[in-house]
Amino acid sequence: MSDHPTRRDLMKPVQLLGLAFLAAAFSFVVTLISMGFFQQRFREESPHALQVAGIVGGITFIATLLIIALLILAVDPAQVAKPVDRPVLLPPEDETATTAAQAGAAPTITEPGPAKPAEGDEPRTS
Repeated sequence: MSDHPTRRDLMKPVQLLGLAFLAAAFSFVVTLISMGFFQQRFREESPHALQVAGIVGGITFIATLLIIALLILAVDPAQVAKPVDRPVLLPPEDETATTAAQAGAAPTITEPGPAKPAEGDEPRTS
């Protein structure tokens, strides 16, 4: 067994539900605070603030679950079982760059030269 966790271990459904719940709770509290629920206002404003905060929290919960589910679908199923042993966002190592680095030589970078005019075009002088 490897020491590195697999992607499946990293993205467990309970953790995803917890993340969606935390996002919903955060939006619920922010909505309550922004609508003045914790201030002394008229008696009719408190139930309205709770209703709006509940709606915002529910929408946030569902939207977070949908977004995370769509992002999980973007992962190749063959990649799920592979252990994660390097940063995920870095590009894969290029074999030519590693062999050049091991040899002590710097990799060559070609830069584009100045654009050449097409045939029949005369250079403009101002």
